[in-house]
Amino acid sequence: MASLAARLKSFGKRVIGQPEDPVPVVTVKDWVHNISKDPKRDVLNYLEGLFPIFGWISRYNFGWLYGDVVAGLTVGIVVVPQSMSYAQIATLPTQYGLYSAFVGVLLYCLFATSKDVSIGPVAVMSLTVSRIIATVNEHHPDVWPAPQIATTVAFICGFIVLAIGILRLGWLVEFIPAPAVSGFMTGSAINIVAGQVPGLLGESGFDTRAATYKVIINCFKYLPVTKLDAAFGLTGLFCLYAIRIACDYLTKRFPRRQRLFFFISVFRNAFVIIVLTIASWLYCRGHKSKSGKYPIKILMTVPRGFQHIGPPVIDRDLVAAMAGEIPVATIILLLEHIAISKSFGRLNGYKINPNQELIAIGVTNTIGTVFGAYPATGSFSRSALKSKSGVRTPAAGILTAIVVIVALYGLTPAFFWIPSAGLSAVVIHAVADLVASPRQVYSFWRVSPLEFVIWLAAVLVTVFSTIENGIYTSICASLALLLVRLAHPRGYFLGRVTLREERSSVIREVFVPLTQRPGILHPAVKVEPPPPGIVVYRFEESALYPNISLLNDALVDYVKANTRRGRDMSQVRMSDRPWNDPGPKPGHDENAENMAKPILQAIVLDFSGVSHIDTTAVQALIDTRTEVERWADKPVDFHFATILSPWIRRALVAGGFGTGASSSNAPTEIAPVVPYRGGRTLPEENKVSDVEAIEEISEDSQAPIVPEDTPYFHFDLISAVRAAEAGLSSTQTSARSSMHKPPAPSVASEASSSSSPSAV
Repeated sequence: MASLAARLKSFGKRVIGQPEDPVPVVTVKDWVHNISKDPKRDVLNYLEGLFPIFGWISRYNFGWLYGDVVAGLTVGIVVVPQSMSYAQIATLPTQYGLYSAFVGVLLYCLFATSKDVSIGPVAVMSLTVSRIIATVNEHHPDVWPAPQIATTVAFICGFIVLAIGILRLGWLVEFIPAPAVSGFMTGSAINIVAGQVPGLLGESGFDTRAATYKVIINCFKYLPVTKLDAAFGLTGLFCLYAIRIACDYLTKRFPRRQRLFFFISVFRNAFVIIVLTIASWLYCRGHKSKSGKYPIKILMTVPRGFQHIGPPVIDRDLVAAMAGEIPVATIILLLEHIAISKSFGRLNGYKINPNQELIAIGVTNTIGTVFGAYPATGSFSRSALKSKSGVRTPAAGILTAIVVIVALYGLTPAFFWIPSAGLSAVVIHAVADLVASPRQVYSFWRVSPLEFVIWLAAVLVTVFSTIENGIYTSICASLALLLVRLAHPRGYFLGRVTLREERSSVIREVFVPLTQRPGILHPAVKVEPPPPGIVVYRFEESALYPNISLLNDALVDYVKANTRRGRDMSQVRMSDRPWNDPGPKPGHDENAENMAKPILQAIVLDFSGVSHIDTTAVQALIDTRTEVERWADKPVDFHFATILSPWIRRALVAGGFGTGASSSNAPTEIAPVVPYRGGRTLPEENKVSDVEAIEEISEDSQAPIVPEDTPYFHFDLISAVRAAEAGLSSTQTSARSSMHKPPAPSVASEASSSSSPSAV
């Protein structure tokens, strides 16, 4: 039975093509073991990571408390007028902005990994909600009220983001680069500012949610019908900027009073709203018309407290009606928050967990629907304010929530007289800072002109179309650029530069591109090409199916252009030549040019920039080996340098590389689309490894750095090139010795003449 089992096992290996004595490589078992060495501990860490508050709350102290109280109260004073203003952008009653602000700042502190971020209503998300409400009402008029539509958006988007965070898929956000985010944020900010100008001036009679350029044109057209609201709106906007500019100047003029001027600047929103509210009350109370209208637009009655607490009403028909808008809302919800939290993490020296931040947003928006809140995410302006106020922990959100509660239950009677133009001024003042500065835009151009084009496209599409189209444009353009860069990576044929350190006799060699690259090397530096017959090439990307054909084309074309063809084609009749190689023009001596070129001996591939390789790439390398050996009419050594991934080593070994075995015994197809059972005719010549003479030994263990069963895999590029040179020297030596031997048969004499030293 044992012998039968052994025979069956051997037969199975032959069927699938497994070698009888395989080279040891990494296995799937190793990969599974590396995923988790202690699953129980990993599960506990995952559950503990869901509530980061337990990591720091036990060490809370009075020093942290002071910073959190100051920051929490400061943000609370700002968030009240801002949240009411953003609710107006969302075409919702103002109290819904306060609901979102309360839930956002209160729940976020339980799940946050950022101390600076303040969650609540934001301008871009509010504008998106208003567009969703308008779209639903356009197709289903008067079916669902606006607050129900808004809370449904919050519940669905929050649930999606929560699932992304729990499944640890936050890395998906990394596919959207900073210029794309900045582009649609800039376009959205311009869109919001343009939409608030009519409210600032009291203009009416046109659609303020049309394309941005149309709103700007209509704002100028309707200037003659500007109302008294402009007196309140323009005055408020002027005061907001005047206070900020004055405080910035005084801070530079009197640096010792910096903190005083900072808090004066912080309170400008509340100060302007209070002054405008008092002015509105003094003017409007005596100018009420007989129909009950006031001369300017004011908020009127704001309900006290939480009027809509209860389980959210999720209508399936409503979800189906807004399904097309959910992707955009979800992208804005998570993208804006992750960008802000990462930014403040870099500024203040800590690292956020993107997956945990997504969980925080998801929980906030999902539970927020119980209070009637609409979608909330991270606010850049309030987060910057929170950071500058000296916040110490996420617990500052509790103080902000207390301020919002006080406003909801104690200040709603005063909200009656707040002029809408004043809230428009607050929105314009806050959102204008989201527009990218000229310095930032120029930085995009300096770093990557293509990414600047993406930024510009996002801005223009947002301004001349919609925010949704702007987001899709920036994302699609970014992904297209990523695919182009992946499919067309850089690759260089390398030469050698010998360096001598000053005040030292140490000499070292480096390999740089043979072709001069502007700004990389000094023009006076001369790059020495590799010895004749050796090709050194560096591929600067993972070897994957979209790009591997470039490596194949580059190597094969270079070999055919710069090395000798092994077969004398001048002796081949025209009728026997292939159609794609018809031969030279009449009078052209093809053989003379060919004999002037060196014989190809080895190809050295620098894999230091290759982190992954797939089946198609291995097949392309096999095809490359087949083509260059057919051209040289002899076996060619393939050396690989700097293979640091065991999976790349495994894949190359499967393709017959690295072991030094004859290429005639290596597979010709590892990924055939349609199996072809023919063979190939190449001279069978057993290759012998020539790398022992320069084998590098580890100083600690006195063992080779790379495994001995793969002598054509090298730890660095220098050792790979030296091994190729050693093989070249041994070939030349054997060629010289063969010249003194008796003549061999015709095939052997051709091979001997093709490798004569004079050709090299």
